[in-house]
Amino acid sequence: MPTDAKRIEFPALLINILIPLLFGVAGGLITIDSVHSWYPGIVKPSFNPPNWLFGPVWSLLFIIMGISAYRVWINRKKIAHLPRTAAIYFIQLILNLGWSYLFFYRHLIGAALIEIIALLAAILVNATIFYKIDKTAGLLFIPYFLWVSFASILTYNIFLLN
Repeated sequence: MPTDAKRIEFPALLINILIPLLFGVAGGLITIDSVHSWYPGIVKPSFNPPNWLFGPVWSLLFIIMGISAYRVWINRKKIAHLPRTAAIYFIQLILNLGWSYLFFYRHLIGAALIEIIALLAAILVNATIFYKIDKTAGLLFIPYFLWVSFASILTYNIFLLN
């Protein structure tokens, strides 16, 4: 249970979950055409997951991000630099969306590779800041960091193969 709440604030929880999910929907809209046209034609490494796996994994990760943000939100009165904390959270969400734009919409694999490294750094910074506010909130970023690390390796290999 979050540190300064006796009960869950459902409207705040819902809003905090919807925010990253909306970024996910935007990313999905950016990628949908290329997933069916451009992406099947590029060379991918043998460890490339099946396409059907990406949607459920990203949906789960966005929900977890929202839960993490909610845990920080309910502790907002204790945060000395709330605008900075929120900015870092939104920067990593924007970088996440930026990768989809560069990779799938623009087909700029090299730029997407550079961008995903910036995303990994932003995730680490975000997780660290959240951890200082609420340990669970920070730890909830671990699956996201691991998945994006895998996506970075995948992007790098796709870059090399194409």
